Amino acid sequence: MKRKSPVRPSRKSLTYRDAGVDIDAGDALVDRIKPHAKRTLRPGVMAGIGGFGALFAMPRGYREPVLVSGTDGVGTKLKLAFEWRRHDTIGIDLVAMSVNDILTLGAEPLFFLDYYACGKLDVDAATDVVKGIAAGCEMAGCALIGGETAEMPGMYPAGEYDLAGFAVGVVEKKRIIDGRGIRPGDAVLGLASNGAHSNGYSLIRRILAQPGVRLSAKIGGRALKDAILAPTRIYVKPVLQLMKKVQVRGLAHITGGGLVDNVPRVLAPGLTAEIRRDAWPLPPLFRWLQEQGNVADDEMHRVFNCGIGMVLVVAEKDAERARKLLEKSGERVWHIGNVRRRRRGEAQTVVQG
Repeated sequence: MKRKSPVRPSRKSLTYRDAGVDIDAGDALVDRIKPHAKRTLRPGVMAGIGGFGALFAMPRGYREPVLVSGTDGVGTKLKLAFEWRRHDTIGIDLVAMSVNDILTLGAEPLFFLDYYACGKLDVDAATDVVKGIAAGCEMAGCALIGGETAEMPGMYPAGEYDLAGFAVGVVEKKRIIDGRGIRPGDAVLGLASNGAHSNGYSLIRRILAQPGVRLSAKIGGRALKDAILAPTRIYVKPVLQLMKKVQVRGLAHITGGGLVDNVPRVLAPGLTAEIRRDAWPLPPLFRWLQEQGNVADDEMHRVFNCGIGMVLVVAEKDAERARKLLEKSGERVWHIGNVRRRRRGEAQTVVQG
């Protein structure tokens, strides 16, 4: 007797969407962000968003152009953006962290790329993020030339995403700023930050979790959430303009590690920057964080920028002119200290007072 074939239940035809990846949503995001990316275009862009790669021609006028690259993220500041559902300025943070870094070498940012990864793509939230990235690129004068959106089910909790950014700039070889020209007696200028920028947020989140902390509080006339999520300041345009008129001998982007860990990165081993803590006012946000978290002064100086987002080193004779030029560009600037010879066993940045 002939054996009958077993009856198999019909199976649903699976799709990529069933697996958690929505290609149509990705396409919709690209369509939404193209107009924002278009606003950032600058001379040199040959092909941008939409292809497998982007093309950028080296700007004319350089005799020995040197490319400068940088990459960074936003850190745990993202956790507050998720919790408070505020995604519109996180992209500015992302751009700022990379373009401010390459600026410290004297480089003009040319173009920027981003990487956005999530478990399930929320087109509205992603659009807000990329709009912020485009805004940051406009502030820095660089083109948003490409990026990647990765939807990876199971990799990230619902409603969360990760960000990374990549900036490329250019500087004339003989104009690279590497700190070698810094001398004892040089002036240290501090440019105001816009808040905590994108560093120290693990401690900030711990402070926010302390009993009795009210998220509805006002800080210096601003809502607490607005003060904490204020985007990182982008210093590119005013500093590049300054460098055309004043010799800048050193630049330090004040990120994780604060003044005490970042300023030494541009100093020769035998030099120390002596910073006068009373030379600028501690912004209300940092006073609030210190009080609520009972944070020691030394810890504040190592974790937060404490109101100084970028440090410039210039000759003492150029300090007042540099300050006035930067203020004319809209920056708040203080002469916060001077460089001197380093004493044996001494740190390379000393915060006095």
